[in-house]
Amino acid sequence: MNITYDEFENVDIRVGTIIDAQPFPEARRPAFKLFIDFGEVIGIKKTSAQVTVLYTPETLIGRQVAAVVNFPPKQIGKFMSEVLVLGFPDEAGNVVLVSPTHAVPNGGKLF
Repeated sequence: MNITYDEFENVDIRVGTIIDAQPFPEARRPAFKLFIDFGEVIGIKKTSAQVTVLYTPETLIGRQVAAVVNFPPKQIGKFMSEVLVLGFPDEAGNVVLVSPTHAVPNGGKLF
């Protein structure tokens, strides 16, 4: 299915830095709670991410990631997810996070 450029622009994908990562034992599938700094305008947002196979909380903190920031919040158990962190599956189906190859300012919009 093709989309227009205007439709693409409606998806607000921003870069942020993970400032905290915590285990999420209540999740149905293994996941972490992530707290991501998207800069002054958007601020700190939280999400859950099923990235426990390839990452640990220690390797996530300080990592820049891409996320959709304009989805409505989603309740996941007792946790409210505010953004959708983006990733691709590796050969085994584990999530590999989308990250810039060079440091960029938090809050930068993908274009």
